[in-house]
Amino acid sequence: MTLIGRLTRPIATAESSRHMATLSSLLLKCSRKVYFNLLRGKAEDFRSLNMPKSRRRRRSPSRDSPYDDDAYGYCKSKRRKATRDYDYQKHSRSPDRRRRRHHHHYHHHRDRAHSDENSYSPDRTNYSSRHSYHDSDHSSHYHSHESSGHSRSYKRKKYRRSYRHHRPSYSSQSSRQDHPELIAGAPCIEDDEDGHLIYHPGDVLQARYEIIQTLGEGTFGKCVEVKDVASRRSRYSRQRSRGPNGQIAALKIIKNVEKYREAAKLEINVLEKLKEKDPEGKYLCVRMLDWFDYHGHMCIAFDMLGLSVFDFLKDNTYYPYPLDQVRNISYQLCYAVNFLHENQLTHTDLKPENILFVNSDFEVSYNAKKRRDMRRVKNTDIRLIDFGSATFDHEHHSTIVSTRHYRAPEVILELGWSQPCDVWSIGCIMFELYTGYTLFQTHDNKEHLAMMERILGSIPYRMAKRSRKSKYFYHGKLDWDEKNSSGRYIRENCKPLKRYIMEPNNEDHVLLFDLIWKMLRYDPLARITLKEALKDPFFKKSCYLGGRARSHSLSR
Repeated sequence: MTLIGRLTRPIATAESSRHMATLSSLLLKCSRKVYFNLLRGKAEDFRSLNMPKSRRRRRSPSRDSPYDDDAYGYCKSKRRKATRDYDYQKHSRSPDRRRRRHHHHYHHHRDRAHSDENSYSPDRTNYSSRHSYHDSDHSSHYHSHESSGHSRSYKRKKYRRSYRHHRPSYSSQSSRQDHPELIAGAPCIEDDEDGHLIYHPGDVLQARYEIIQTLGEGTFGKCVEVKDVASRRSRYSRQRSRGPNGQIAALKIIKNVEKYREAAKLEINVLEKLKEKDPEGKYLCVRMLDWFDYHGHMCIAFDMLGLSVFDFLKDNTYYPYPLDQVRNISYQLCYAVNFLHENQLTHTDLKPENILFVNSDFEVSYNAKKRRDMRRVKNTDIRLIDFGSATFDHEHHSTIVSTRHYRAPEVILELGWSQPCDVWSIGCIMFELYTGYTLFQTHDNKEHLAMMERILGSIPYRMAKRSRKSKYFYHGKLDWDEKNSSGRYIRENCKPLKRYIMEPNNEDHVLLFDLIWKMLRYDPLARITLKEALKDPFFKKSCYLGGRARSHSLSR
């Protein structure tokens, strides 16, 4: 036995060493795991202790699962990165907003509505087709709710989106302190899929502007009627204190999209320059009351105005304005745009939608000839709006400007443009006020040029040869087939300009078309300037703004 024990002892010692090594390895792994779980438990306890009670009650163990972490990462990747680098303000996105984005999902539904096509008269069908834009849609809305926010795009199919979202409701006081923006009706800041700010009547922006209703919507964003609650009551009086426009203003809320933010910054810059040179607004450009960056949405506050001259025309079934009102509106328009031109600024987007009445109240009278009631605006005072495309002389000039129907030939032919392109637009606007319909109703460049030749005569040879659009011409003449359907339409519906005069024997009517003719000269250098137009015989009976002083220089 002694011999056997001596022989087996080394074997037992070797096996024991191997078992001990295995056991030590297992103990080391277990200790590491226990230590890791201990640290994790402490972290979870710390997180729970610092979490609002209401959220702690709703918290689910699944929140720690990889699935939810991935979902949270997906939400973060979907979130738009907003730029906050404007000249005077810098903002950062609230962390509370990021938490709410994950915990409260928004449910969208879409209703698709179709607008009926309208025609203003039997002899020119499909008039509303002029409202479907392919070239420019810079319509702005600073006017009151009566206009219903209509722009020239009302003919095409509209996609009206209504968004239902669940606002977070916290039962504990501590959670409300953690989320001050949810207190006292403050809005839950979210955007829809197009970049529009989601808001509701009663929401207060910037702790100052209470939203009343939506005025209109365009490519840029939306315009809402707001009340300046900061000046609601005077400190020493029970009466309401009144701001520049009785506390009510129009707030333009730009989409949270980079290109629209940049365009809004340019517009703000122009409006600030105009305000410096014309603080009282005597040159009839809309006044900017305030601007701010609201979580990526540039917001601009303006005086509340009335309907645009186009909306009033449309509501009056496109019955034209009386000649005396055409004269007054046209004079004010020339006066306002001349102020821009004298300060080296071109508006580039003049159209009836961008000319608003200060007050669009009207009176109704019966028209025996038409056998229906007609509206007549009581006050023709106007304001010029939408400076989002305005360009100073020293700035870069984009190739295409202006809305199609008011676009000058030098723009279509890409010959370069400056202030005379505004004069051309005014001539087209004056014609529309007088007749009730557009002079050039088209969406095609070549057809547009053919209409010009039918109404105004042949395009000058030198302009055709210099044009970058040589494909439109053959040996310096417009290559146009008058026998196809488009050619027949132009031949039947377009006529020389002077043949549109309603009363050829009336001197005032003739003088109006003489001025329009001077504004629609092909050659920009031969086109009348607005300084000269203000002295035209057509305006001799207009005493409006007779002694106003000239503007001073303006540069950026």
